[in-house]
Amino acid sequence: MNLDVLSNPHSDEIAAFLAVAAQGSFVAAGRLLQRHPTIVSKRLAAMEKRLGVRLVERSTRHVRITEAGLQLEQRLRAAVELMNEAQQQAVQGASEVRGTLRLALPAAMGRLWLGPMLPEFLKAHPHVSVVADYSEGLVDIIEQGFDAAIRIGELDDNRLIAKKLSDHRRILCASPAYIEAHGMPQTPQDLLQHNCLRFSGLASFPLWRLHRGDELQTITPRGNLTASDSESLLAAARADAGILGAGDWLMSRDLAAGRLIRVLPDWQLDSAGGVYLVRPSSRFPAAAVVAFKEWIEAKFDPAPPWAV
Repeated sequence: MNLDVLSNPHSDEIAAFLAVAAQGSFVAAGRLLQRHPTIVSKRLAAMEKRLGVRLVERSTRHVRITEAGLQLEQRLRAAVELMNEAQQQAVQGASEVRGTLRLALPAAMGRLWLGPMLPEFLKAHPHVSVVADYSEGLVDIIEQGFDAAIRIGELDDNRLIAKKLSDHRRILCASPAYIEAHGMPQTPQDLLQHNCLRFSGLASFPLWRLHRGDELQTITPRGNLTASDSESLLAAARADAGILGAGDWLMSRDLAAGRLIRVLPDWQLDSAGGVYLVRPSSRFPAAAVVAFKEWIEAKFDPAPPWAV
């Protein structure tokens, strides 16, 4: 076993590189490390000289990570994460988990699924307090001081460490009464003859991109109800108002109870990424964060709680 890495004389350089990669500038990285930006820049330059490869492209205000830098960052972050978790688990083994967990949750999924699950977590960890924030929009958990968040969709923030909990399946559903009155669509093009309930909170809005294997069909659905709140669209679908395209987590209970039925079951809407647990990469995870990570991963293994 090679233990030289544990006494690495270049740890300051590694810390500077990871801080710059996470924060996007030397000034922000210096603030994070409590070092002058010039010192951070010199340490990163020393690392590039030692390795013989350019890790960042510098400009007046921002830096851009090179391809070589991105590959190195991923490996270093994974190593740091493993070391942090190993130390935190050792701390947890020696004492009960305590502290406050500030958690950002997507509003509808939080209300329907994640929030009702939290008492179980708190029962398992009675000395932990949870402060949960429910929001429809994308919350900057670093700026707003959250310890962790559940995110739905694509991730493009390299300041965060992400753990994928499940895929995000988006399907089409309607009430049996609506289908009886208007007929069951047989192809994606048939949807153009139906009243579609449209969620405006996606980057792809107003398009619906439907996949079946390698097939892709894109339509612009028509309908008399568009909303940024998925639960209001779910209520409309239950009330026989039209065909709803949304995440399976939103409609799974209604599908199981027969209040909604699948439409075009061989087709799925764009998957829109996954369901992730994210936390700031620049912060050593508190015991409560590690405990929540292990608990939520178990709840999604082998399938998410809404799987039907």
